[in-house]
Amino acid sequence: MHSSLVISQADARPMYLQITEQIRMRVAAGDWPPGKELPSIRALAADLKVSVITVKRAYLDLETEGVIVTRHGKGSFVAEAQERVQASQRAELDEHLAAAVRIATTLGLRDEELIARLRSVLHPQEPPA
Repeated sequence: MHSSLVISQADARPMYLQITEQIRMRVAAGDWPPGKELPSIRALAADLKVSVITVKRAYLDLETEGVIVTRHGKGSFVAEAQERVQASQRAELDEHLAAAVRIATTLGLRDEELIARLRSVLHPQEPPA
């Protein structure tokens, strides 16, 4: 079974985090709809050429976040209640943005400068306005 997930050895992040983030992104994008069965832990580990423990850790983290549910003897599936997951992700984004505002304030940046920096991160190929 081909999972369409990719592990990069050049990526400094742990392999389980790469798996977790890719699954989270597929669910958030709607590529993997609620109820979709995920590859078994063993099948995904074999497909990605990683240990079963690595995939198990990723699935456990995703289950704790509410992204997936695991039914004993049946497998793991994308959770039905994705609104709660998205609300949690929005709250996390808000925390990061609040931290950015605190740092900008410490640096003495004006609102316009902070917004310009955010735009440059959003659209790195565009020249500054």
